Amino acid sequence: MTRVNTADRLRRRSRAEEADPAASGSLFASRPFRWGFIVTLGVLLALLLAVALVNLQSVVLSVFIAAFVALGLDPLIRWFQRRGMSRGLAIVVVILLFVAVVVGIIWIVLPPVIAQATALVRSIPNMVDRVQDSGWFDDANLATNGLLGNLVTGLEDLLTDPNLWATVGGGALAFGASVISAVSTGFFVVVLSIYFIATLDATKRACYSLVKASHRVRVQGYAERIMESVGKYLSGMVVLAFMNAVYSTILLAAVGVPFALVLGVVALFVTLIPLIGTVLTTILMTIVTLFVGPTQALIVLVLMLVYMQVEAYILTPKVMGKAVQVPGTIVLISALAGGTLLGLLGALVAIPISAGILLIIREIVIPRQQRL
Repeated sequence: MTRVNTADRLRRRSRAEEADPAASGSLFASRPFRWGFIVTLGVLLALLLAVALVNLQSVVLSVFIAAFVALGLDPLIRWFQRRGMSRGLAIVVVILLFVAVVVGIIWIVLPPVIAQATALVRSIPNMVDRVQDSGWFDDANLATNGLLGNLVTGLEDLLTDPNLWATVGGGALAFGASVISAVSTGFFVVVLSIYFIATLDATKRACYSLVKASHRVRVQGYAERIMESVGKYLSGMVVLAFMNAVYSTILLAAVGVPFALVLGVVALFVTLIPLIGTVLTTILMTIVTLFVGPTQALIVLVLMLVYMQVEAYILTPKVMGKAVQVPGTIVLISALAGGTLLGLLGALVAIPISAGILLIIREIVIPRQQRL
């Protein structure tokens, strides 16, 4: 009888451990082979997803760009709505404006930019010779103990070396393939952006429907605030970059720089980088203007410094408003991390993403920690 009772107790304990493996001390200890197999499958699945993402990185990046374009244009749609347009009509107007801008860039801006960029590369040796023959260059070179001369000579050798451009392009065949790939990717991004703009509200509703009904209202509130912040930030940065590019082009053309349009286009993209974009373009413009003359370079430097102050204290507060409230240190860290991962696009979108993360930490994580 005692032996039967003991066996019965062992069976009951075994069933209890199966029902609640934590009672035996460890879930893994109760079924080591099964859980080892499950963990292995999880690791293999994670590796498979990582390989798939690497192989589809261009597609994922295109979808990412199109989504941010749609979010950046959403404030413009809302602006038209506040002026009496229906949502559908505002979407149609914004899509037509977007297509017009893309067509204008392709047919009006791109050809002269390519022509000036080609002329700039070809004229670099003559520009360097003119600088070295000028009277101020010898004095400046002597004052810097020959450093300026070595810098100019090294820059000339670097930019006029055919091997550099072959390496950058990966050869003529690879360069042609990259151009074709860029054109097809750009067309895909434009079409996908139009689709996202037209279906943004429906897409958001579909995503919200996946959330449990008890949490849906709260999640929707936070998501709308984050997306509104992202949209205002992106549209504001594009407006500021466009103003900077126009000002830079006019300034360079006024002082006699022959390739002002190319530098203005460069300024348009570089100034999208938060905080340091305008500084980088100012340095670049000043160096290029030195090939025209030191007086012109000084004028460009002074007027760009003035513009930086106007942009920081007048334009940015008016354009950006309260789109993103992120401390300066986090802005720099986010821009550096985003730029390292995804280049210019990563530096641009890192700030609103950081703003969204800070919003979640401030309104969800911190209050929950205080309640514990």
